[in-house]
Amino acid sequence: MAITLPDLPYPKNALAPYISEQTLEFHHGKHHKAYVDNGNKLIAGTDLENLDLETIVRKSAGDPSKAGVFNNAAQVWNHTFYWQCMKPGGGGPPTGAIAQKIAADFGGYEKFVEELKNAGVTQFGSGWAWLVLNGGKLQIVKTANAGNPITDGMKPLLVVDVWEHAYYLDYQNRRPDYLATFVDKLINWDFVNSCLA
Repeated sequence: MAITLPDLPYPKNALAPYISEQTLEFHHGKHHKAYVDNGNKLIAGTDLENLDLETIVRKSAGDPSKAGVFNNAAQVWNHTFYWQCMKPGGGGPPTGAIAQKIAADFGGYEKFVEELKNAGVTQFGSGWAWLVLNGGKLQIVKTANAGNPITDGMKPLLVVDVWEHAYYLDYQNRRPDYLATFVDKLINWDFVNSCLA
């Protein structure tokens, strides 16, 4: 099977109190797993069956006949990436190459934070707020539903999930509080730097 459910890169209680063990049990164990299971059912017996996940996402994007495949495969990709964007003891201003790139392309960390939070808060309905490399320059973009910037030739560096199931058990309708906590307490800048490299 081309699509698999990866283990979380930390124990389910590792992000508490910012993201609870209960949220990760539902989000990873039920939502992410359902996208894996549905994606595998949809690609079984097709020309996509033996391809890697990123190729499935690219090949199914924009094809109405493969909308179900795209929605499930891209959600698996997005979630797998999202888990790596967080770590216990994370958040706060970046270090390393990404710190210099953020200063150069946004004019400072505060502007980056403002743009990322704004993208997350203003994404209507379900979706994602991303930090991407686009033509050599950092940019904040948002995507609806399962949307993924790789289908537009961008390189994802960081993502925050703004589907309600990502935060509702812990923050209810307070999406801005969840986004602020993600930035201040959870971002894994080591992972972002590894993506930039």
